[in-house]
Order: sequence, then C-alpha cells, then structure tokens
Amino acid sequence: MTDRHITTTDAGVPAPSDEFSLSVGPNGPLLLQDHYLIQKMAHFNRERVPERVVHAKGGGAYGVLRITEDVSQYTKASLFRKGKETELFLRFSTVAGELGSADTVRYPRGFAIKFYTDDGNYDIVGNNTPIFFIRDPSKFSDFIHSQKRRADTHTRDNNMQWDFWTLSPESAHQVSFLMTDRGTPRNWRHMHGFGSHTFLWYNAAGEKFWVKYHFKTEQGIENLTDAEARALVAEDPDFHLRDLHTAIRNGDHPAWTVNVQIMPFEDAADYRFNPFDLTKVWPHSDYPEITIGRFVLNRNPENYFAEVEQAGFEPANLVPGVGPSPDRMLQGRLFSYPDAHRYRIGPNYLQLPVNAPKAPVHSYNRDGHMRYRNPGDPVYAPNSVNGPAADPSLYEGENYHVAGEIIRSAQVRHREDDDYVQPRALWENVLSDVDRDHMVSNIVGHASAPEVTADMKKRVADYWTNVHKDLGQRVAQGLGVA
Repeated sequence: MTDRHITTTDAGVPAPSDEFSLSVGPNGPLLLQDHYLIQKMAHFNRERVPERVVHAKGGGAYGVLRITEDVSQYTKASLFRKGKETELFLRFSTVAGELGSADTVRYPRGFAIKFYTDDGNYDIVGNNTPIFFIRDPSKFSDFIHSQKRRADTHTRDNNMQWDFWTLSPESAHQVSFLMTDRGTPRNWRHMHGFGSHTFLWYNAAGEKFWVKYHFKTEQGIENLTDAEARALVAEDPDFHLRDLHTAIRNGDHPAWTVNVQIMPFEDAADYRFNPFDLTKVWPHSDYPEITIGRFVLNRNPENYFAEVEQAGFEPANLVPGVGPSPDRMLQGRLFSYPDAHRYRIGPNYLQLPVNAPKAPVHSYNRDGHMRYRNPGDPVYAPNSVNGPAADPSLYEGENYHVAGEIIRSAQVRHREDDDYVQPRALWENVLSDVDRDHMVSNIVGHASAPEVTADMKKRVADYWTNVHKDLGQRVAQGLGVA
C-alpha cells in the first residue's frame, strides 16, 4: 500500500473510508454529518448537464393503480385502501447509457413510479431486478463510473467494469441476474418491476411491518438473446421506446399485478441474513408474495421532453403509512435523488405538471429559478397568523428505536450473510439448462472484449467460481484461463 495515494476529499483532506458510510451502530441509519458521503453524492449528481447522470435514456406512460385487497392491517396509507384508484406515471429506462444510447444493451432497467395520491406524491424508484450491485451508497458513484466512459479515451471499458465487480463481491447476485437473458428484456411491457428496497409500513394502531414491492407483468416475461439484442442495437436503437408507445396507442394497454412481501417488524433483528441488504432477496418460502392490486398503463405522454425528460422521481416522497428502512442504499437515495433534480431541472421541479402533486401544496418554500406558484404571507413557521401547520399525528407509527456507537463499518453479519449464497441458488435452482448456457456465453462474451487483460480474465473466472464451481470452470474454459 506504500506506493498508493490516500483517497482525499475534494479539499485534500484524507477520506475516512472508500467502502462504508457513517451509521448509528453497524445496522442503524446513516448520519447527515457524514460530510464525505454527502460530498460524493452531491458532486456525482452534478456531473452531467442536462441529461440524467444515470437512467438517461427511457420512456414512460400514465396509468391507474387499483387496490383490490384490504391491507389496512399493515398500512394506513390512503393509496393502499381496498377499492382505491390512484393515477400514476411510470418511467422505464436503461442505467448507464446516454440519452441517445440503444434500448437493448445489457443493463438493468429502471422502473420508477410516481403515484399522485390524496396525500401528495408517493414515488417508488426501482428496477427490473429485486437487487442491486452494492449495499452502501458510498460506492454508488464509483460503481457508475466503472460502467461509464474512460477519462482518457472516452470509451467504455469492460476491463474496468470487471475490475470493480471482482473487487466488490457483494455485486455477484446482481451481475448473475444481469448476465442471464433478463439483462436484455424483449421490451418494457414483458418484464417485472421491483421496489427493490425494503420499506416500513405502519397501520393506524402504530403496528410496524417491513415490506418489499413486486410488480409482476401480466404480459409474461420475454427476453432477447445476446445476439438478438445486439442486432436490435443496429436495427432500431429506440426499440423499447417505440414498442411501449405503439402498444398503448393501439389500445394494447400493459398491466402489472402488484404484490408485496410482508415481514413482521421484530423478525428483522435476528433474521438469517440482513433483510435490509439490497444485494439480497427475501425467500418466498419465508415471506410469500401477497397480491394487493394491479395497475394499467393507458395513456402516452403528449410531449417527451415536458413529461418524460423532466419527470423527477424521489424515494423521499413518502406518504403517511410508509417510511424508510435502515437499507443503506435507500438512506443515500433519500438525499441523492431530489438533490439531482434540483440541479438538473431546477429547485422548483415539483411545479412542473408531470411532477406536480394532485393534492394541494401548502409549503413555506418560496422563490428560486422558474417559480410560478409563490405562497403569500406568512412566509415562516411557526406563526400566529393562521399559516399552514404540520400535523405530526399523521406519522405516528413510523418511529422506532435505534442505538449504537457512531462508526464506519460493514453491517453486522447475520448467520447466513454471504455474498455468494443467493447467486449460487439462482444458478442451481432457478435457471434452466438453456439459461445457464446463455449466462456462460454472455459472461464469456463480455469478458472477452479486447481491453480485458489476461489477469482480469483470471479474476473473472475466480469471481464466478465463488458463485459455483461448475460456473467458474465453464467461464474459465470459455476465457482460456486455468
């Protein structure tokens, strides 16, 4: 290590950690005083103008959510009342490509939903995968940089992607998913969506539950092979965008069933692995999916820029009955997403029609660029002139106790917290023989790019051997390494 520089902040101060954010104990929430995390996220959100830093290329549509089951025993959120219908806007996207990139490149797909509820906007910002590559937001900008373009040649580099992945074993589950054919969905209509994170639900009595969202396509799962996806890059780089718009225009309205997994609040403490780890899924044998409703996309945007490009989704938009969990990635995104919107589309982005809530707004925020709805007096709170006042009782139930020393560390491992257990189960128990063959060929093809070094190929083979010996052997054979 003596020949390596020490990571610093942009002010030249030695950085406290490259891996871990500052938390209350190893399993508690993150702290706003973690100035290095804030600097990394805030700077990352300002790297590109004007397109999104991530999820730049995408499309969307309007629709309606209808709740068909009574879940009042779990949450008091009004949009989840049985029989309730709520308007929504959903944006699909790719992750690492620029605004003009092709739709069918191998990436996870964004699956972001804005619900225009009676209590204001509720946003669920997820993907077509139930997991993610990392579990701490301190590594997010580094991960995305590894998937973007080199500083010297401004080209993508598979070697640096594998460099990050092989040095970050927590990525194995998501990379396994990515290297199957689900990494190249046939279109947005034929893929599932997930809230991915764990959230808190609390009911009118203050009882608490942990919840995960699953949006299951009613059109069925359809994927492209690697060869088909590559061909479409040349034939129609806007294939997914065109497919969604055409289907809705023709009256073929896509729909998704809304399922949830519910975990009793007390189960989380000694569950066999950390239930707030974004690189893990909850086994359905422990917490089966419960169907609570469905949503349909039935209306195309009239103007792409105004309604899709200017759409802003933020997991910090949480309505009474829903709260965040100690999921570190979620904790980071509570800050990062709205901060990115303030930079990219302005501090008053919530006044843009696609982002504006249907519920009345009574806020003390005022002025700033492009403001056109400015509150009158009083301009401060508290006040004695009958200005709007908060009602803390609406959020009774979301509080829970945390305690611990302020430290930087990995979260405490539960008895089955292993980075390779779940991708191994995917290989052994979920994928068909054809799926396994395609996964191996996809890995070998990606890691055979000219820029991938011989040493990196060995690391790639080791990475997959940790997942499963047979998988590692087949990858090693395909890459021509021992």
